[in-house]
Amino acid sequence: MTKIIGLTGGIGSGKTSIAKYFEQNGIPVYIADDRAKMVSSKPEVVKKIITAFGNEILDNNKSISKEKLSNIVFTDKKKLQLLNSIIHPEVKKDFIEWVKMQNKPFVIKEAAILFESGSYKDCDLIITIIAPIEERIKRVMLRDNISREKVLDRISNQWSDEERIKKSDFIIENTSLTAAYEQVNKILVSLKNQ
Repeated sequence: MTKIIGLTGGIGSGKTSIAKYFEQNGIPVYIADDRAKMVSSKPEVVKKIITAFGNEILDNNKSISKEKLSNIVFTDKKKLQLLNSIIHPEVKKDFIEWVKMQNKPFVIKEAAILFESGSYKDCDLIITIIAPIEERIKRVMLRDNISREKVLDRISNQWSDEERIKKSDFIIENTSLTAAYEQVNKILVSLKNQ
């Protein structure tokens, strides 16, 4: 039976870099955000999103505008929950199928909102990545070319590091990638010995 290792952390904590490092070490990694984008583009899911949010989320081509939808869901927790209630069941199905195709003792499920979505319950172990808040804000502002205020809106819709840490088996402090990779190496040894 393949073990599922959850990998999470707040926005800008460095999940992508750590996930890539796990991959480089031969561990299959499921990136929930990427798969959610793929799942969200399925016609039946698009239809559900438009039905839930109305035509104001559409761009000139009658496609869902990521920016318009983000502006709605990241300023209204109920709207974010509504979107998640459409997308998360689809991602869960996709993940189950993906795991079946892996032939490894364990896989990594990387998800920013592993706890918020409830999908942590499907994991055997959980790794949380933490980083200083100002560093996270800077990373996201640069990466997404958005304002500090928008980054703080997104952070406010996620669990705090303290909440995540309480429910995690391993913590990676990402103050530098070199140090973070050393922590990953220790976790890999621990996982392989279980």
